[in-house]
Amino acid sequence: MNDLIANRDPDNLDSSNGFQSESDPCQRAWVEVYPNAIQENVRTIKERLADTCALMAVVKADGYGHGAETVSAAALKGGASSLGVATLQEGIELRHAGFQCPILLLANLTEAEELKSCLHWKLIPTLSSIREALICEKIAQDSGRRFEVQLKFDTGMTRLGCDLYETPSLIEAIFKLKNLKLKGIYSHLALADGEMHGRSQQITTLQQSRFEDVVNTLPIKAREDLCIHLANSAGTLRDKSFHYDMVRVGLAIYGYSPIEYLPQELNLRPALAVKARVCLIRDVPAGVGVSYGHGFITARESRLVVVAIGYADGVSRALSGKVTALFNGRTLPQVGTITMDQMVLDATDSPELSIGGVVTLLGEDGANQVTPKDWSDLTGSIPWEVLCGFRHRLPRLVI
Repeated sequence: MNDLIANRDPDNLDSSNGFQSESDPCQRAWVEVYPNAIQENVRTIKERLADTCALMAVVKADGYGHGAETVSAAALKGGASSLGVATLQEGIELRHAGFQCPILLLANLTEAEELKSCLHWKLIPTLSSIREALICEKIAQDSGRRFEVQLKFDTGMTRLGCDLYETPSLIEAIFKLKNLKLKGIYSHLALADGEMHGRSQQITTLQQSRFEDVVNTLPIKAREDLCIHLANSAGTLRDKSFHYDMVRVGLAIYGYSPIEYLPQELNLRPALAVKARVCLIRDVPAGVGVSYGHGFITARESRLVVVAIGYADGVSRALSGKVTALFNGRTLPQVGTITMDQMVLDATDSPELSIGGVVTLLGEDGANQVTPKDWSDLTGSIPWEVLCGFRHRLPRLVI
C-alpha cells in the first residue's frame, strides 16, 4: 500500500463546504499514521534490552495496518536491526522499496519456486523440517550462492516449527549442508501475555525451559554463530530472561502493550488514528428508527450525523450501538447498525459539529481517547485484529 504524506493539518483543510477535491485523501475517511511514535516506541523498548540483544520489528500485515514501508523506515531509524514479515510478497515489496536490512519470513514456505525467490531477493526463510532444508540446499547449489535460513522449533505453541525432539538432530543435519548458512533458531510463546501466575506462567516457564534445553545442546562454536530468539512483544516486556540474542516486537512498536497489568512507565505512544468527515446531518424527533433493522429508536429529539465509514473499511458491524466517536474532546455515541459504507452518530450534545467536521473513531481527541482494545473488548476480539482490519480503501496519511 502506498502511504500518503501529509504536509498539513487534515483538520484544517480549506473548503467552502467542508469537502475537498475527489483526489484529496481526507474527503471521506482515513487512517493517520505517526512514524515518530513508532520510532520513539522502538527506542523505548530498546532501552529495556541489553546491548547485545537486537530488536526485530515485525511489520507483517502491512505493518499491522499502519503501512509496512512507513513502519519499517521508522523502526529502523529507532534502532531496529531487522524486519519480520509473514509472506513472501511482503518481503519482496520491502526489497522493492529499497530496504536492505535482514528480513525474516516468519511463515513456512514449502514450494521450490517460493524458496528460489527468497534466495533471489535475499530474504531469510523459516524452516520447519528437513524437507525444506534439502530444497534450499538444492536451490543454493544450483545458483552457486549460499542460502541463509533460520530454523523454528515448537516448544508449546503447536503451530509452526519442527517437533521438539527432532530439533537437535535437525540442527546437526542443516549444519552438514554445505550450501546453507543457519543464521538463527527460534520458537514462539503462546501465553506470554497472560498473568504472571497460574497456567499462563506454568506454560511460559515450560516453553522457556524447553527452548533452553535445545540451546544448551549446541556446540559452543555453533552457538556463537547463531541468533537465538524466543520473545514476541509480550515476552519482551514480561521478563528480561526472554531476550537472548534478539526479540521480535510487533504490537508494542505500534504503541500498545499486550500485557494489561504492566506498569504504565513504558510510555508507548499509539501510532495510528482513524478519522472521518461528517457528510450529512439530520434533525429527527423522538421515536424514529435508525439504520437497518431499526435496532435503535430515538428517545428524544436528536441531531444525527452520518459519517462515510463502515464495515467495508474495517469498522466491525459487531460494534453497532456500542462504540463512541470523539469530537472536540467529547463523546458521540454511535447509534443504529453500522453499515457497509456509513455509520450514524448522535451529535445532539455537540451542536457546533457541522458538515465537513472531523470526528475521531480511534485515537486521541483532547483528554479522551479510543483505543483498539476498547473496540476488541466490545466484540470479544483482540487489538491485533482491529489494527489489521482497516481496509485498503482507507488512505494512510503519514503525519
